[in-house]
Amino acid sequence: MTEGSGLEALHPGTLDCVHCGLCLSSCPTYRVTGRETSSPRGRIYLMRGVAEGEVPLSDTLAEEAYLCLGCRACETACPSGVAFGSLLEQARAVVDDAGLRRGWAKRIERFALRQVVPRKPVLRGVMTGLSAVQRFGLDRLVLPLLPRRLREMHGLLPKVPAAVDRRRLPEVVPARGEIRGRVAFFEGCIMPEMFGAVNRATVEVLAEQGFEVIVPASQGCCGALQAHGGELEFATELARANVIAFRQAGEIDAVVSNSAGCGAALRELDHWLGEEGSLLAGQVRDICEFLDQVGLRGAPRPLARRVAYDDPCHLVHGQGVAGAPRRLLEAIPELELVAHDDPSSCCGAAGIYNLTQPEMSAAVLARKLDALEAAQPEIIATGNPGCLMQLEAGVRSRGLNMRLAHPIELLAEALC
Repeated sequence: MTEGSGLEALHPGTLDCVHCGLCLSSCPTYRVTGRETSSPRGRIYLMRGVAEGEVPLSDTLAEEAYLCLGCRACETACPSGVAFGSLLEQARAVVDDAGLRRGWAKRIERFALRQVVPRKPVLRGVMTGLSAVQRFGLDRLVLPLLPRRLREMHGLLPKVPAAVDRRRLPEVVPARGEIRGRVAFFEGCIMPEMFGAVNRATVEVLAEQGFEVIVPASQGCCGALQAHGGELEFATELARANVIAFRQAGEIDAVVSNSAGCGAALRELDHWLGEEGSLLAGQVRDICEFLDQVGLRGAPRPLARRVAYDDPCHLVHGQGVAGAPRRLLEAIPELELVAHDDPSSCCGAAGIYNLTQPEMSAAVLARKLDALEAAQPEIIATGNPGCLMQLEAGVRSRGLNMRLAHPIELLAEALC
């Protein structure tokens, strides 16, 4: 086995793969390319080959590790329980440590993931500036002067909400009516800035349902984007800070998240931190999962909406939550929940994948949009910020008369 490759720790996990190929049809990149190396099985072969010294640690592994969306659909399909998401994060960390990702794009990504996203004041300042640029139309003035790639990236940007919609939540939101319990809320880093309305809807529903909600002020970025980007050590530091922050919340029934990516990362803190992260990991519940488990108090008001629910990858595959959001939506009178042909496959967002791999992201998104367009919903509901932004950009590019919403926003409309 290759000494010092950094992949030695991966080797036992790669041996779990029995090469059955059941993952192939669920893999978005394999469906687009048809290449074995662009499948979960093929990527595991590469990891194992490097670990065993049969394949050099080179650009081949780097390209395939980052072409993968990390959607984890292969985990759902796998009969052997291969933890592909964990293998992928470790492989990307090895690739980065070996210096196989180079150039300005990597430097910008590293700066953003270390110096902007996890630093609340900096991120807020960036969003405030971007909001001003959008409000005065300055982006449209310079857009024709930008390179094609930057124009494409601009097309993915949603409108930054006004400052009033990005205000922070109170640290304690009292329960209403008979008290049913006490929960902590994980607000995330991107969610308060881009989806503050979703966060407010989440705590409003929890309070209305009889739960006191604690929002720890010292909580921070979950580390998912950093881990996906090969910054595993930095992600671990962020995770440790959150363990401390939520420990200070005291006795709680659950830590509730409304972002699939954040929830999946938090539920696997024991993978990063061992015993130190196991308590918090075991407390984490997605908002729809939690409400489905405790049951809704009171009858929802009717909402005459035609809704298609689309599964976020890190909710359905990373957390194993599929039925809960659908059951909650079906409980709303007059809401018509319509199925579409591609609900549990990736939309192509995958964190910042749509920025780093735009061609593959667009190809993956096209299949999803075809299915949604055929179903003709009024609303597309999904529970992850990246999915919301990616699908909104796709709907906008096709001129479809559909809007995006988080399921909790529809529940808030019906319950609060």
